[in-house]
Amino acid sequence: MHDLTEGVERFRHDVFPAKAELFAELAANHRPRTLFISCSDARVVPELITQSEPGELFVIRTAGNLVPAHTPGPDGVAAGVEYAVAVLGVTDIVVCGHSACGAMTALAEGHDLGPVPAVADWLRHADAALARTAPADGGRYPLDALVRENVRAQLANLATHPSVARALAARSLVLRGWVYDIPSGAVEEIERTGGPVALAA
Repeated sequence: MHDLTEGVERFRHDVFPAKAELFAELAANHRPRTLFISCSDARVVPELITQSEPGELFVIRTAGNLVPAHTPGPDGVAAGVEYAVAVLGVTDIVVCGHSACGAMTALAEGHDLGPVPAVADWLRHADAALARTAPADGGRYPLDALVRENVRAQLANLATHPSVARALAARSLVLRGWVYDIPSGAVEEIERTGGPVALAA
């Protein structure tokens, strides 16, 4: 906690004064144009990857960048998606997977998730990704392929949310799938059907 406290002090004394005008504007205005859905993994920082300023991204982070398909009842992810689309009026949604994802690794390698039943239940939202990925020899799934299929599966789940479906029908929203490679910094755009397109090397 000591390091976090020092970080807050540096923010207050070094960062905040340089951006005081921006923060003053943000105090009364909240108009992000992009909803960025990424993994909770500490190595994946949406604002750093996209070099975005405060106020530019509305961010939802979940284990495995999973987005449950729409169902009735309370759902924090669904509420965030609905608010971003129906209230804030975002024009883009990015679902960003990444290399070495712990959630996808657990599925690809068939880890025993018995001791973590909440994690096991949550990862059921990646069942479609597993079904779309051909297992390799030994029954394990190639991790890179699973990560990419998971992005596609979550884009499909997003489209089941009423607010997203309406915005897509009105052509006021674009869904994008990305995969971020941690060791190289590369970002690939994943087509909803088809292969990846490199955004950055």
